[in-house]
Amino acid sequence: MRKVAIGIDIGGTNSVIGIVDEKGEVLSRGNIPTDKYDDINLYVNELSSAVKDCLKTIEEDIEVNGIGIGAPNGNHYSGTIEYAPNLKFKGVVPLVELLKEKFDYPVITLTNDANAAAIGEMIYGGAKWMKNFIMITLGTGLGSGIVINEEMVYGHDGFAGELGHVIVEKGGRKCGCGRRGCLETYCSATGIVRTIYDLLGDTMEPSVLREQVSSGTLSSKSIYDAAVAGDKLALEAFDFTAEKLGEALANAVAFSSPEAIFLFGGLANAGDMIIKPTKKYMEENLLKIYQNKVDIIKSELPGADAAVLGASSLVWQELRK
Repeated sequence: MRKVAIGIDIGGTNSVIGIVDEKGEVLSRGNIPTDKYDDINLYVNELSSAVKDCLKTIEEDIEVNGIGIGAPNGNHYSGTIEYAPNLKFKGVVPLVELLKEKFDYPVITLTNDANAAAIGEMIYGGAKWMKNFIMITLGTGLGSGIVINEEMVYGHDGFAGELGHVIVEKGGRKCGCGRRGCLETYCSATGIVRTIYDLLGDTMEPSVLREQVSSGTLSSKSIYDAAVAGDKLALEAFDFTAEKLGEALANAVAFSSPEAIFLFGGLANAGDMIIKPTKKYMEENLLKIYQNKVDIIKSELPGADAAVLGASSLVWQELRK
């Protein structure tokens, strides 16, 4: 009988479900729209039905060990989603408690999506043999999961490790959190787009990106494509992004002394375009005792299934404890 865990990744638009075995093989997949629901009870009913439908498609005998959930503003301690700005169900949502009414599994647990990605990297990816590392998720925003001595850092309230909301520029760009100058406003898919807008306003340098702004097609992917083609403004945007990220990671190294920092998410897919300059700027800003000790590595979690792998890995992590 194969042991499996159910991984659920809750995003602002869709919730993705995967039935995953201990080796990281996804046996079944499903999804439901998240943005369709502002009533958490209706959402949980639909989610539970989708999970059961996924389980029905698996023909072999399985033993379900639990459900792991990655969610924005997910609190591992309380099993709640708290004031998530991109979800329609507002306030404090007791998601784990509601799912326990639907399923009788040994483990039903959740954390935020960046922490889930970090645990996924530790269970299935490049951090298998590491005790100390940081996961940085570079998507619409910037998330982070910090592992020290093989333990995820949650802090006293479950919300430790929000590097995306470290202020790196006093009075800087307005952030979705309501403050100004947060790291994610500079180092994320949306952040690099904002950088291009700033650069376009400051120079008359010819760039294919001007046409993309006019046509509404500008994106982090199109900025990457332009940089690969040698576009001067695109290259400058990547360098600026890497400088901000490298400086921030140098500070993160000072408090956690990781063996490696993993980059995950859409902007991380730029590979050496973002990794090499980030490493350079990080090294320039590190204390000597940390220099040349910390690798920056692209996540080894497979892109299409990374989110559910991360979520499902929460189950194996809890069972190991």
